Amino acid sequence: MAAGDSALTICSDALLLLGAAPISSFNEGTDEANVCDRLYPDVRDSTLQMYPWAFSMKKVQLARTVNTPVNEWLYEYQLPSDRIGPPRAAFDSAQPGARPFQAWEIYGDKFLTNEEKVYIDYQYSIAEGSMPVWFVQLLKYQMAWHLAEPITDQISKTDYWKTIAMGSPGENNRGGYMRTAMNIDAQGNTPQSIEDYSLIAVRY
Repeated sequence: MAAGDSALTICSDALLLLGAAPISSFNEGTDEANVCDRLYPDVRDSTLQMYPWAFSMKKVQLARTVNTPVNEWLYEYQLPSDRIGPPRAAFDSAQPGARPFQAWEIYGDKFLTNEEKVYIDYQYSIAEGSMPVWFVQLLKYQMAWHLAEPITDQISKTDYWKTIAMGSPGENNRGGYMRTAMNIDAQGNTPQSIEDYSLIAVRY
């Protein structure tokens, strides 16, 4: 984990990548500090939502509210206050091997479904000090991309840092350092093996 990192150090390092001076506070009154203060929270949360990063996921049981939906659904549940984006998966059981169900909708901060129990996987806005160092590096490149035009007034630098962060347009935001970060994150997941060789079995 990048225990020494914070929103301030990430923004300061991104400014250094652009050849600008680092900031000592978001409230210091400089143009650099004001732009970082406005842009960073959205860049951080949007980068978290781009991929189901394992370090930013939680599993919880939702609490049912006392309200009954007007129509279509039977039950209403309260979504966690620290979530970003919709749930990544929903389950009707906490038992091992439980499979996700698809019949649900999100209305505001409420989860509507016909299931009597709901457990979800969701992403939350994790503190910078708990982020892996490789994700912190991705955020620095992301900030360099978003800061380039307002700080340097050079579109060429914007294009350069976008490519460094996300790759070329043809890579659909899955190139550059984003690909490296995704590959590192995937190393923590169990490889999927093929257990049913149905095509081979037909031949015998």
